[in-house]
Amino acid sequence: MDRLEQTLFLDTGIHALRFAQGVRARGLERLGITSVRDLLTHFPTRYNDFSQVIPIRSLKMGERLSVMGTVDEVKIKRPRRRLSIIEVSLLDASGALIATWFNQPWLAKTLKKGMRLMLLGKAEHSYGYWRMSSPLISPVTDEQDDGTIHPVYRANSDITSAWIARLVTECLTTAPAPLDPLPPALRAAQGFMSRQFALRAIHRPLDEAQRAQAHRRLAFEEVYLLQLFMMRRRNRKALCAKPFVHRTDGPAQRALRQTLPFTLTDDQTNAILEINADLSAEKRMNRLLLGDVGSGKTIVAAFALAAAHDSGAQAAMMAPTEVLAEQYAQGLGPILDAIGVPWALLTSQTPPAERSSLLEALATGRLSVLFGTHALIEPDVHFANLSLVIIDEQHRFGVAQRTALRDKGPASDFLAMTATPIPRSLALTIYGDMEASFIRTRPNEEARRLTNILPRSGVYLAYEAIRKALERGEQAYIICPLITNAKHATDAREAREAGEGAAGAAAGAEGGREAGAGAAEGAEGAEAAEGAEGAEDEQLPLLTEFSDLGDGPHIKAAEEELAFLRAKVFPERRIELMTSRLPAAVKRATMNAFRRGDVDILVSTTVVEVGIDVPNATVMLIQDADRFGLSQLHQLRGRVGRGKKDAEIFLVAGSLSDEARVRLEAMERTDDGFELAEYDLRLRKEGDILGSRQHGLGHLRLVNVVRDAELITIAHREATELLSTDPLLEQESHCHLAWELEQLFSRDEELL
Repeated sequence: MDRLEQTLFLDTGIHALRFAQGVRARGLERLGITSVRDLLTHFPTRYNDFSQVIPIRSLKMGERLSVMGTVDEVKIKRPRRRLSIIEVSLLDASGALIATWFNQPWLAKTLKKGMRLMLLGKAEHSYGYWRMSSPLISPVTDEQDDGTIHPVYRANSDITSAWIARLVTECLTTAPAPLDPLPPALRAAQGFMSRQFALRAIHRPLDEAQRAQAHRRLAFEEVYLLQLFMMRRRNRKALCAKPFVHRTDGPAQRALRQTLPFTLTDDQTNAILEINADLSAEKRMNRLLLGDVGSGKTIVAAFALAAAHDSGAQAAMMAPTEVLAEQYAQGLGPILDAIGVPWALLTSQTPPAERSSLLEALATGRLSVLFGTHALIEPDVHFANLSLVIIDEQHRFGVAQRTALRDKGPASDFLAMTATPIPRSLALTIYGDMEASFIRTRPNEEARRLTNILPRSGVYLAYEAIRKALERGEQAYIICPLITNAKHATDAREAREAGEGAAGAAAGAEGGREAGAGAAEGAEGAEAAEGAEGAEDEQLPLLTEFSDLGDGPHIKAAEEELAFLRAKVFPERRIELMTSRLPAAVKRATMNAFRRGDVDILVSTTVVEVGIDVPNATVMLIQDADRFGLSQLHQLRGRVGRGKKDAEIFLVAGSLSDEARVRLEAMERTDDGFELAEYDLRLRKEGDILGSRQHGLGHLRLVNVVRDAELITIAHREATELLSTDPLLEQESHCHLAWELEQLFSRDEELL
């Protein structure tokens, strides 16, 4: 085949390969491998390095090393029923080694006296001999062969790693030199090897240096192609309608600055300047506003809303939940009233008569700003002149939903907001077609948040902190991972439904189940006792009540916690429940009561994770905190400390693994969401934070956004420069690059 045919071969079905039929084909499909390209990008998860062979006498205790020698003796022992031990004596010029394998009797037939072998494993020295237990084996066919590096692939019961390696070799032999999508000038400038050599080196490296070079080239290619696809998609959409040029020096924006009862932070001011520059430019804005919890993104959005009104146009602001949409209406509504901007709120709970009147005002242009949920994308919602679309937490919406709202204003500018702090490298990767503004500082820096880890047996310390806060006239949250405890469910289906969903206990699964208990029993116990001075009679029942609480597997549920608190801990206090199962009217009434101060303690699932602003809430207790990811824990604790009062957060967990303890201790160590996000990325995959399908991260197999931050920056710059001269990749020199993008991304609905 010529190079073009080899390139086309990459996208043929996997069945075109020899030996890729039947059970093996089924195994490949289970791994998501349906084409030759899929197989070649099914990269090794690790490597067994037989290339660094040392003499047996040079082995070191506990180190993973490889030796080569001649089999002197093969023994099979059966010390007891159902146990067989294969023992092989291996000799080289420097000494002897004994290797053992358990319950692999077939090795006795495979390994023969006089065979040349390489063994890779950890060495131990006992009874005068070097020994290896269950080492990896590589037969030596040439006495001069000093070994190779063997790839290890993710496999399953239908196909082994060895068979995948054999099929990869078949691919590399059939199509040894496909065309390279990267421009030659780019490869030369960055010192990249060609694609053909990179694919061979990543699967069959001669040494670690070659593997690293291949990894760098292919990782760059992954993120570069994703960037190009997203930027070209943006350029295509920009051709569909003439951009709307907003006025950013009008009376509403000026009045807004004068009306604010506080001073904007430097980060807020910079974000407003960047957004205003986009709004007033003769191109469509496509910007992402990233801010830590409580950093004041909403007021930044208000300036964009004012600009739409000053320009004689309309703006829509969509939130993923009714609670958050109502929060915007209650927070921004009075501000918009003060500067003369007419607004309304539309949700699925809006009464029919009010909805009809609202839609009529919207269609005639009398309404400038519309807040809402998914109700905004209903077919009968028509804007007279929609020039600005703002979507909060856009990763919580599907592509079709986001598109449906943006299509109501074909020339509209777009602003996405997220309270999930992410490092710049990840922002460039998943939002490569968007400009980004960052807000890192909180307006109320004088209000401190102190986070503590507690074992379950120490939960009374958190209850005592809540009691003191209530006596000061403050309020508290108690967060549980489940609505109803699974032990009360009648079958497995009900147990699964007991969870809040992907945002609740399932998010805990990603953080681990490893459990998290902390370091608060000593000094904090003394502090609590000191704080209880003069209230011994009230405290003794509490201490007795919780003295038998262990750190076992029982998972707290919101309904269970509510009943317990009302009956045993705070019977005289007003405690209410908030979960996703409650009717919308009940949730609305409960939240309004909590905001007014009519509710002392809100027991909730993660439904309050985003957008709830109750400055008087100063204490949060999170039950089974080890079941949540770092990002979600940080979002939750952002619900307290939003005023000028200091706040306390208690992370209660059962028995902790080392990994879970390290994660929760990071919450104690820092209150910086961006720092936590970067740390979270080191522990988990990027898609666990924002959803891989939503952002194309599923196409990135080699890129690590923390380790490869510099590479991502280079890819973003190179993609931007290329499209500045050829926005749609229409030049002949870029035709293969355009074709490559279509092959990679055209079937991914979330990216279209």
